[in-house]
Amino acid sequence: SALYMLPPGFVESSCRSRIFWMKLNKHLLQGKFFRLEINDPYAGPILLDEKLASRCGYVLSEDVWGNPVFRASVLGCHVTNEADELFSLTVNIKVSSFSSMRAAVTYTYPMYCSYSSWASREIVCEENYMEVSVKTDVPAVSNDYTVAWMSALPETQNVAYQLWQLMFVSPSGRKRITVSDAAKLGYSFNNTLSRVYLRAPYHSNESDVSVVSGVNMNMVTSTSMYRQRWLLLLIDTTVSCPVDGISFTDTTLTWTVPRVIPTLVVQESTFLSKNILMGVDDQVIVNPEEKNYFLEHNETHIRITIPIGAEGGKLKSSISGGVYGVIYSIDLFLEHTWTDADWQTTKYTVIKSITTPFMPQIPTVINNTLPEERLFNVAFGHFLPDVFLVAIAIGNVPFTLREAQHHGFKIYETPFSNRTKGFILEVSFDDPYVLKEYVNRNETKYTLLINYTISVGPEMTLYYHSAEVECVIADIELPEAVGYCDDANLYLAIPTFGLHQYWNLYLRNKLLNRHVALTNGYLAATNSTHLILQIPLFAVGVIYEEVAFQKIKARFDVALRKVTTMETLQMFSVSCSFNSSAFIICHPDGTVMISAQMKTVPAIDMSKTKLRDSSCKPREYNDGHAFFKFHVTTCGTSVRFEGDHIIYENEISYEKETLPRQSIPTITRDPDYRLTVLCYYRAKETLVLGAFASDSSMSPPFGSGTMVPRSNIAVYRRIRQALNVVSRVSKDESFVEFYEPNMAILKRPVEPVFLEVELKDARPNTELYLENCWVARSLDFNSTPRWNITVDG
Repeated sequence: SALYMLPPGFVESSCRSRIFWMKLNKHLLQGKFFRLEINDPYAGPILLDEKLASRCGYVLSEDVWGNPVFRASVLGCHVTNEADELFSLTVNIKVSSFSSMRAAVTYTYPMYCSYSSWASREIVCEENYMEVSVKTDVPAVSNDYTVAWMSALPETQNVAYQLWQLMFVSPSGRKRITVSDAAKLGYSFNNTLSRVYLRAPYHSNESDVSVVSGVNMNMVTSTSMYRQRWLLLLIDTTVSCPVDGISFTDTTLTWTVPRVIPTLVVQESTFLSKNILMGVDDQVIVNPEEKNYFLEHNETHIRITIPIGAEGGKLKSSISGGVYGVIYSIDLFLEHTWTDADWQTTKYTVIKSITTPFMPQIPTVINNTLPEERLFNVAFGHFLPDVFLVAIAIGNVPFTLREAQHHGFKIYETPFSNRTKGFILEVSFDDPYVLKEYVNRNETKYTLLINYTISVGPEMTLYYHSAEVECVIADIELPEAVGYCDDANLYLAIPTFGLHQYWNLYLRNKLLNRHVALTNGYLAATNSTHLILQIPLFAVGVIYEEVAFQKIKARFDVALRKVTTMETLQMFSVSCSFNSSAFIICHPDGTVMISAQMKTVPAIDMSKTKLRDSSCKPREYNDGHAFFKFHVTTCGTSVRFEGDHIIYENEISYEKETLPRQSIPTITRDPDYRLTVLCYYRAKETLVLGAFASDSSMSPPFGSGTMVPRSNIAVYRRIRQALNVVSRVSKDESFVEFYEPNMAILKRPVEPVFLEVELKDARPNTELYLENCWVARSLDFNSTPRWNITVDG
């Protein structure tokens, strides 16, 4: 590989608390691979790996922003040391577009550090190693005392002459090894002009874990020994570092470090804390409270509390188990300086990278819909800046963002508080992908079904979230019908807007469509805005409110019902009074009203007309008309069946006046006048005297009537005669008092019903048997539900 000039902004470095800090710009490494080499002044470049890093005092990691970070102790294996004051280290940064690192570009980067304010003992707790360095400028021990002292310390008698050795004390016992053997176990020991240092890995065989004030501490208890002709040098190189002490809440993270560590402070009564500093990355935070950090300490603990999301750290979006959430990371360091009787001054530095566990944060959908503008406005958030909307589906129809914008959807980002953002979607109520449902009387429920697809984090993991937003507004105007009449018809003009889409027209319980209108004799016509119904006065469905001599008050009702629920929203009615000289009206309850016109020559006296029963006279009359009102069970009315109809028949006739003579024939000047009256009822829609009344909206239709002159009567003579059967409901078992016809009768299920069925015709060879009797909600023979009173007699 060739050597190149460093690109501007590629490397930043500093020297903080006797540690080299170097950071590489991740943007200039995008899509590339890199490795670091340590430049040994004597052996040349050495590739940095994990084993070398922990033994030699190096750390290669990433900061919370993803930038590669390299840290090195000034007492590192390959650092050039000038009088324990000036330190230099050169690294090679190799960059390649290939993972094999072929065709790599090499950048050489020298770093310098000046550090002279050494404490008597300095301890560094890094991510992958523990380091202690101790001053060696101790006074010489006289030769006179050496023999006696050495005999008191048998372990030291075997120390090699002019050679450093290490003694480790652990729960398994004592172990004395040479420096070269210690290096094989991952330790690093050396001495400088005025100091000795020991670097140890975490969790080695010679280490022990103890709990100090609730914090687990990894500890290596060791003594460094050196023997000269008249001098035996014993230096305590014990080191102890925290391995946990991190706790989390939903809103904060807390890092706790013991204030006093017994293995490092033998005479605790002489302990005096001099200074406590905290920092983020390589910067000391002079006033932590300005950044909402909280640094506190008491007799036992030093505690740093950081709000999750605080400045200096980084929130990162993540997906876990299909759930969106965030992770917060921050790089902290703590520097504690104390004095005690044994060590004068100790500087204790701990560097800690802290990352919270995954914290689920279910995205929220905020409905900011503007009904007055007929516009859905939906906010989707809150998200970190590393989240991007990549696609959307409306009503299960997928759109890319470009397609969505082209269709007319408006999508844009909006900033929220706490440095988060959201995505705004605007969709018109009238968009074809919006679901529309007619609800209540005059409202529309608009439903927007949304499926979001977002890209999360630098890994660009896809996350899906569905939402349903509704808005109900009163934007439907119920139609108002206009009614009017002419001399023979009733008319209803009904707006066509919404017909068959939201509502239908019903004649009683029957859908009023073109077939029904045609069958009933209505005329239906439409224009651009209205449906016009023409209903003849004597058509099916007309209700006769008042019937008098030559006068009829008639009404026609149409119900406006919802298509989905059949709920009646409006009743359209037209009611008019008509002058009619001749008519027959057959009421559902069996009442017949007739206005008969007598056109005879010579004229007859209308007061002398009658029905079959001569006691049934006209209620009103004039010179040319007579008005009769009677029930089908009276006045000599006969009944017969024809197909699916029941036909009731009576006859209007005139009582002639005769001139008596002594002998036959009788002489009369009155004309012979007979008028046959027929009422037709559908057999399955009518009981002659239905005892159980139903709701008025369910009332049976009027029968149809016909008046036939005598000359036409012969047509009906061959039709079989029906029996005249009448039913009544008695108030009790005495069968003395009866309920009125069509009167509503309320009975509990356990109460008896006293029903009388009578055969009116006095015919020999005829017997009456009651086969089935039941109660229903409707006069329709086939209606359900039904409750049987008797079955098969």
